[in-house]
Amino acid sequence: DGCGHTILGPESGTLASINYPQTSPNSTVCEWEIRVKPGQRIQLKFGDFDIDDSDSCHSSYLRVHNGIGPTRTEIGKYCGFGFHMDGLITSKSNEVTVQFMSGMHTSGRGFLAAYSTTDKSDLITCLENASHFSEPEFNKYCPAGCVIPFADISGTIPHGYRDSSSLCMAGVHAGVVSNTLGGQINVVISKGIPYYEGSLANNVTSKAGPLSPSLFTFKTSGCYGTLGMESGVIPDSQIIASSILEWSDQTGQVNIWKPENARLKRAGPPWAAFISDEHQWLQIDLNKEKRITGIITTGSTLAEYYYYVSAYRILYSDDAQKWTVYREPGMDKDKIFQGNTELYQEVRNNFIPPIIARFFRINPLKWHQKIAMKVELLGCQFSIARAPKITMPPPPPWNRNDDKNDDSSDDSVKTSLQTDKTTFTPEIKNTTVTPSVTKDVALAAVLVPVLVMVFTTLILILVCAWHWRNRKKKTEGTYDPPYWDRAGWWKGMKQFLPTKSAEHEETPVRYSSNEISHLRPREVPAMLQTESAEYAQPLVGGIVSTLHQRSTFKPEEGKEASYADLDPYNSPIQEVYHAYAEPLPVTGPEYATPIIMDMSSHPSTPLGVPSISTFKAAGNQAPPVVGTYNKLLSRTDSTSSAQAQYDTPKGQPGPAAADELLYQVPQSLAHSTGSKDEPS
Repeated sequence: DGCGHTILGPESGTLASINYPQTSPNSTVCEWEIRVKPGQRIQLKFGDFDIDDSDSCHSSYLRVHNGIGPTRTEIGKYCGFGFHMDGLITSKSNEVTVQFMSGMHTSGRGFLAAYSTTDKSDLITCLENASHFSEPEFNKYCPAGCVIPFADISGTIPHGYRDSSSLCMAGVHAGVVSNTLGGQINVVISKGIPYYEGSLANNVTSKAGPLSPSLFTFKTSGCYGTLGMESGVIPDSQIIASSILEWSDQTGQVNIWKPENARLKRAGPPWAAFISDEHQWLQIDLNKEKRITGIITTGSTLAEYYYYVSAYRILYSDDAQKWTVYREPGMDKDKIFQGNTELYQEVRNNFIPPIIARFFRINPLKWHQKIAMKVELLGCQFSIARAPKITMPPPPPWNRNDDKNDDSSDDSVKTSLQTDKTTFTPEIKNTTVTPSVTKDVALAAVLVPVLVMVFTTLILILVCAWHWRNRKKKTEGTYDPPYWDRAGWWKGMKQFLPTKSAEHEETPVRYSSNEISHLRPREVPAMLQTESAEYAQPLVGGIVSTLHQRSTFKPEEGKEASYADLDPYNSPIQEVYHAYAEPLPVTGPEYATPIIMDMSSHPSTPLGVPSISTFKAAGNQAPPVVGTYNKLLSRTDSTSSAQAQYDTPKGQPGPAAADELLYQVPQSLAHSTGSKDEPS
């Protein structure tokens, strides 16, 4: 009568004295017989040991034996308050007997211990928590039976568990290990969060918890995604049930709680059975075989209908004809899953090992008022692992007897697989990936994101350069020359170019009056372009001289010099003109039109009238007001009708002024007096 919490699994388990962790009662005894597979040995580890040693282990003690029965041999006898045992107690065979005796005492919690086969070198007990380990990541083996009523956990997946939680109990809650089998856990420690949620999963209740310095989570296979009930991937036609609840309310409206209503988190009523008994079921067709790792259920989720299922069985099939009830490995009884305790809370149960099937059926066994539920399945796609190809020598010539033997061996394999499938589905491990392939996959996982980032950066640079070029073109203007063709840039670049010879620059181009008089008005500027100049110069006194590279003409303010500008007065003859100071057409002159008049009848300009000029004189010297008229060039074009006059050409005083003319200044027509005569 001294046995407490006890789970004895095929490879591991947990045992404790009665009333642990409270004081054990007086005069009690308990004896555990532990067996594992032949050829294996057993190791025992204590999580807590507190037995009265006032009589030197005479009446209260714990004794461990090799073997079972009369032939057993003692390994050791232990007692003491707060006794700490370093290392493990290891048996010499596959059988061990543990005996607990409690005599007269006033204190002492008793003990809690875990056992496993000796190949589990990283065995821990159910009392270990994350704060006992300093590593940020570690692997440990949890024994079976760690769902104990005196341990607490806080948190849930995927957010994590509080560091004060029992590692193995949290592993059961998360669905990474089985309470009846135990298993390996891979723990990752990270920074804590302000609040930990509580939930019910795998018959373990997690409580809400406050802030903690750290938390832990588990590394898993990742096969815990939803399979399509909530999202609608599974169509309504693939969800059927044994019966459907149909009824009319007080207003006469007909309510039908159909199977397709059994979708988790879907608003509205759930699926409900017409008759509430143990023969009802809800069936889901996954369309093909899937790896099913868990299920989440809720009640009706309608406050006015307090219906939910509190316990159920799971059945699965490949053809919807032959059904198999889910059992845990090594167990000869169907597993009963804990359902909901109220109509709203989501309750999760995991399948360890997972179920491989196409058809999935839920069979309610206990319920509140009526059978009603909403569900979601967890899992992933299932792919059959194939063994790697092995190069074999060519087989010898076959005969019929060999064929018969092969067929019989194939039949035996098929039969054994079918037999195994009726009990449980073993976890399939992929053996096709070799270590070298794994390294290549890891290398590719690093290189692919890097290459993607590099190409993305190059594309962004090209796009930005293209946009910058377009914006620069827009700022230059539609009719402006490119920035590399502007006069300012060209002036800056002239210092790098070979200079012209002095003789070529200083020699003016001259035309006689007779030659110019025979030219058409539009032919004159064409001849003036024989020497490249920055600005064209006027024709004065029958002498046309080219301007040097430095011109005294100033462009109009607010406008840049542009060789692409068109003639402001359209001409039928398309010729190339300089931007400034070219002779304008005679059909509509505004400035710089040659004077065509009879000099004999032209009076002098009054001395008091200032001349008006559209050109800027060189330097700060004011243009002269009084001067003599120079010899003018008469235009022979008979079509000229407009009349204008030129002011005296501007030059330096002295006898050489007539030969070194720079430009001409038009005089206002409003100040001219005298009669206008036709040219002779």
